[in-house]
Amino acid sequence: MHPNPINQIKGFIFDLDGTLVTSKLDFIYLREQVGCPPKQDILRFIGGLDETQQIVANRIVADYELQDAQDALWIDGALPLIQYLASSQQPIAIVTRNSQPATQHKLKHHHRLFDPIVTREDAAPKPDPAALLHIAELWQLPVRQLAYVGDYLYDIQAAKNAGMLACLFAPDELPEYADQADWVFNHFSAFLAALETSEVQR
Repeated sequence: MHPNPINQIKGFIFDLDGTLVTSKLDFIYLREQVGCPPKQDILRFIGGLDETQQIVANRIVADYELQDAQDALWIDGALPLIQYLASSQQPIAIVTRNSQPATQHKLKHHHRLFDPIVTREDAAPKPDPAALLHIAELWQLPVRQLAYVGDYLYDIQAAKNAGMLACLFAPDELPEYADQADWVFNHFSAFLAALETSEVQR
């Protein structure tokens, strides 16, 4: 029986929307609102607009994200996992493509569990690995001892680009890109169980 790769990890970085907290963002609708072609990365599209158009598009996106943040809830099992990591004094961070105001609202009273919290205002958005590499340097840990946990292809790509363990949260059907992840789990209880098993074996 092969050991779970998560057992070798010394620090954990998480995506936010769809990973730790719920999100009802409709990206088809959002693309229509800013004039972004289907399947194109919205943030990259906005970055290619002229300055005036960027201001308008960014405001549309930010307002929509804040509206979504009003109803966000912790995904089942996510908060107990984060609290376990915090109590074990393991470093925990967030890297999200969301805005800083929406991120702070979604985390509410729990933002102090994470250090740092990196939003799209702070670093190039995923799959660019810059934010993940910055955290590795901040924590003074080698990238091979860090994991990035998310629910989408960009999360896997960012982790791979940074040389970190790529963990995919897939609560429903496995997406077509699941085989690109190093570890796939469907509930945070499985994540917590793997960590607790690792602790017993040490």
